[in-house]
Amino acid sequence: MTRRQTGLLTLFAFLFLAVLPLQVLAQASQTGASGLTVPRFVSLKSDRVNVRVGPSREHNIAWTFVQAGLPVEIIQEFENWRRIRDWEGKEGWVFHSLLSGRRTALVTPWEKTGRTPLRARSKSDADIVAELEPKVLTTVEECAGGWCKVSGEGYEGWLDQTRLFGVYPDEVID
Repeated sequence: MTRRQTGLLTLFAFLFLAVLPLQVLAQASQTGASGLTVPRFVSLKSDRVNVRVGPSREHNIAWTFVQAGLPVEIIQEFENWRRIRDWEGKEGWVFHSLLSGRRTALVTPWEKTGRTPLRARSKSDADIVAELEPKVLTTVEECAGGWCKVSGEGYEGWLDQTRLFGVYPDEVID
């Protein structure tokens, strides 16, 4: 290989490595067809939501959610269709009007047993006001500093943000 070819190869390698982080960053968070950020968390608006294998009513139904309020992550948008991912990692397409911007979360859905302490304040040594079982559906009111203020029927308090599906690590919600 000539000195010139080696120089060009080095230049291309440098440019590739310089541009790669920008592409990765662009893929991490982008604007979808709705004008909103993708990915993002939303919740199911209806008690019955069909999830399809593709972005149209002509595509087969893969499964049906039967509980309103469940959190899902929008990972792609195509016209009025949203590709979503649930807490188990299953993906499919849902018509946009079946989703709500209301923020909800599931408490440790990946655990079969155990309880998560609900605290009176956003501190690990704050009084425990309740203990929540896995898969408890909760409304997210705000998140900051690694803690989320949540509420549900008969409870309100602060949870460690890492114990929730429905919010991103260190995401701030106000």
